[in-house]
Amino acid sequence: MGSTQALLKTLLKKPGTIKSHYQAKQLHAQILRTRGSDPSFMATILSIYSYLNHLHDSLLVFDTIQSPPTLAWKSIIRCYTSHGLFLQSLASFIQMRALGIYPDHNVFPSVLKSCTLLMDLSLGESVHGCIIRLGHDSDLYTGNALINMYSKFQSLRENAGSPFTVPQLLNEIHEQKGVGENRSYSVRYTERTGRIKHDELEINRTMLYLCGDAKRKMSISGTFCESESYQIINKLEARVLDINHDASVNSFGGVLPQSIAYKEVDGQFNGKVDIVSKENEDKKVVQMDSMRKVFDMMPNKDLVSWNTVIAGNAQNGLYKEALAMLREMGNDNLKPDSFTLSSVLPIFAEYVDVIKGKEIHGYAIRHGFDADVFIGSSLIDMYAKCTRINDSCQVFNHLPQRDGISWNSIIAGCVQNGLFDEGLRFFRQMLMVKIKPKHVTFSSIMPACAHLTTLHLGRQLHGYIIRRGFDDNVYIASSLVDMYAKCGNVRIAKWIFDKMEQNDMVSWTAIIMGYALHGHAHDAIALFEQMETEGVKPNYVSFMAVLTACSHTGLIDEAWKYFHSMTLKYGIAPGLEHYAAVADLLGRAGKLEDAYHFITKMHITPTGSVWSTLLAACRVHKNVELAEKVAEEIFKVDPGNMGAYILLSNIYSAARRWKDAAKLRVSMRDKGMRKVPACSWIEVKNKVHAFVAGDKSHVCYDRINDALNVLMEQMEREGYVANTNEVLHDVEEEQKKYLLSNHSERLAIAFGIISTPAGTTIRVTKNIRVCLDCHTAIKFMSKIVGREIVVRDNSRFHHFKGGECSCGDYW
Repeated sequence: MGSTQALLKTLLKKPGTIKSHYQAKQLHAQILRTRGSDPSFMATILSIYSYLNHLHDSLLVFDTIQSPPTLAWKSIIRCYTSHGLFLQSLASFIQMRALGIYPDHNVFPSVLKSCTLLMDLSLGESVHGCIIRLGHDSDLYTGNALINMYSKFQSLRENAGSPFTVPQLLNEIHEQKGVGENRSYSVRYTERTGRIKHDELEINRTMLYLCGDAKRKMSISGTFCESESYQIINKLEARVLDINHDASVNSFGGVLPQSIAYKEVDGQFNGKVDIVSKENEDKKVVQMDSMRKVFDMMPNKDLVSWNTVIAGNAQNGLYKEALAMLREMGNDNLKPDSFTLSSVLPIFAEYVDVIKGKEIHGYAIRHGFDADVFIGSSLIDMYAKCTRINDSCQVFNHLPQRDGISWNSIIAGCVQNGLFDEGLRFFRQMLMVKIKPKHVTFSSIMPACAHLTTLHLGRQLHGYIIRRGFDDNVYIASSLVDMYAKCGNVRIAKWIFDKMEQNDMVSWTAIIMGYALHGHAHDAIALFEQMETEGVKPNYVSFMAVLTACSHTGLIDEAWKYFHSMTLKYGIAPGLEHYAAVADLLGRAGKLEDAYHFITKMHITPTGSVWSTLLAACRVHKNVELAEKVAEEIFKVDPGNMGAYILLSNIYSAARRWKDAAKLRVSMRDKGMRKVPACSWIEVKNKVHAFVAGDKSHVCYDRINDALNVLMEQMEREGYVANTNEVLHDVEEEQKKYLLSNHSERLAIAFGIISTPAGTTIRVTKNIRVCLDCHTAIKFMSKIVGREIVVRDNSRFHHFKGGECSCGDYW
């Protein structure tokens, strides 16, 4: 018996020796048998359960303690926080203070973490004031928690739409004088929230307020309708002197910011109180100097302190400050660890400074951090953003262990650098090693499907997304909208867009651009105006989308309206893409001189890509003289622009200036330029088949050729006549007809016809613009075979059906 008591006393002095739930239960039973429900012993048991993260047992023990000591409150607050029950954690802290119990320094890290994760800055600042008043601001762990909190609050959400949090309960207020009878108040709410989702909201919630060391309750109940004023009945169980206080009430998604003023006049409450909302603008931004002030005032700092302030600056875009702190850390004789390095590597990724990034990489290797999965992921991301994707792959391949973050980093890096097939390969490997994709994985891989136009794979991913329950994620939904639109199925893209509970700027831009590229300009413009009506402010990219829609349909007046509204209405300076869209619009409409003068008067120096839109228009409208002037401008700013050489050569050939065309081709050869061959792709039975003009290498070439011959006979009976002007070679007429009939998109379409069931939509992608003769021929094909044929070239989609094209022959 004596040995058991000695063991019990030892365990109670060193509760950290208890390592399992079973041991804790055994100790709990021994204490109940030998010591009963003594509060101090129960508090120790509670601290053990809390340390082992057993919330249920912690709550059972806490409820048995009649007057919980500080240790018990600290343990239950910590356990609530570790389980993500932040409101309960804060409510416990408030209740502890209301009972007059002063917290020790160990309580505040959990309280501050709850404030941070609830995004409640006002409460966090109040807790900070409490820490200072109680003299715990010199505690190292509390200081680190404060730094972390302020670093997370660089921008503060507006009250509207934020989750219900405990209001500013810890502001200093006058001491309570006494308790009187319940009194009723008629309170007028004077601000519309704009966030109420229901016609009527019933609110019945009790909030606890701190007043010195005593407790005060206020019950708010009533009916809220979406009108300019509301009536609320308040029952106060306290007499209070001159209290001005902020509160937030949330019920069923409605958030009602209030500033409530109570006034005692001659011992009596005045009975009616106006509720006036504070301006949210006053609290939108929290200065990062709060974080730095806390850091500077800390008497002792450890590596966590330095890492937190460095990471806080880096995450909030204060890169110079973060790097300055890294240098100060070195001067303080502290060496960076893996967390420090993974915090600063994204800075060099943003700066695209691969030299500094390599220095960090070298430091990581020398100190054995390169095997760390967080460092590895940061290095992969840094090299990818510096367009050194081969280095990213090397880092990834040398990681001894890979988690979901490292897999996501390499997939995103490949896709961002245009290595779409590699990105898909890594994605498949990720699935093979049983790493479950997260929502960021799908946001990264979807653009690969969009660029490769692999609709079948995109559909498979969509199904996987639905099974994993990610389809309600706004980023994934936006990626799906973009993927379906770029894979030629704008109908499904719109269906997903309409299903989204809330459309963000990315989804709006994706669907507007989708309609623009598919030739539905008026629908695109209608969506743009709907976006404005719904209060979503257009950005740089959305204006690119609506101008593209105008360009592809010749809507000159509308284009000018949007182009000018960018600056006049929204303060967005036009960029090269906007100028290129307007120049393209004018060029397509045949206003070549207007386009030329528009480009020469740009407020920024036009690049080769802007001039190239006009050069392409010169080819369509056969204006050789202006084409030469435009080409000269291109060669000044971009002498290696191979596309301009090819366009000018084609313009000379179309004008039968064979010598000039030959001279240009010789110049290209001397410069080492090689023309990329025209190529078309089609996906059949989960496999992508590629064709180039005149290609006879495909295993089905004989059947493809037979199908084309049959189609040609039927087309000619329907009235098709080959436009041999599109053949830019000095050859005989029959040879020109043969060359036209073997263009890559015709081979791909014929293969699709013989390889898929009747009625199946045929989807072909081509790397250059569809020629005029092929455009005419495909219209005939769609009518003859009774199928929709979708051809995506390098500028837009063409939907051929029943002998017509969605572009209306304007492209």
